[in-house]
Amino acid sequence: MLLSEQCYKKIDRELAKYPADQRQSAVMAALAHAQVELGWLSPDTMQEVADYIGMPAIAVQEVATFYNMYNTRPVGKHKITVCTNLPCALSGGERAAHHLKQKLGVEFRGTTEDGQFTVLEGECMGACGDAPVMLVNNHRMCSFMSLEKIDALVEELKEAKQ
Repeated sequence: MLLSEQCYKKIDRELAKYPADQRQSAVMAALAHAQVELGWLSPDTMQEVADYIGMPAIAVQEVATFYNMYNTRPVGKHKITVCTNLPCALSGGERAAHHLKQKLGVEFRGTTEDGQFTVLEGECMGACGDAPVMLVNNHRMCSFMSLEKIDALVEELKEAKQ
């Protein structure tokens, strides 16, 4: 078993929200819980989720590879997704992305040598009025990201490492 008993309990709570013949409806939440626990979704993890929910592994993989919030490859401890959609790009998103990549010494889809940061480009995050926008580990939205705020975010995340 790759997933802990605690993770399975969380998945069970998600499964309980749906009728027994609709267990597959909990796949997105199950994948999210597995990813929080393991950091990414390996083929073995997706197989384990598929077996537990009772759906074909290929269907789980289709979900995991369709949505960009799922990591199907290892990523850094802190995954920072920069919105590069047009409204953010026109409101400083490209400059913010360039600054972040330069500061961390990586390109998009790259991970720092210490394994702490992965930088990704993302599509619309639904906060166009707050541009430029970044999402940290799929859970924390950061708005109006000036160069100074980017520097402060990186320092805060570095300190969280300890």
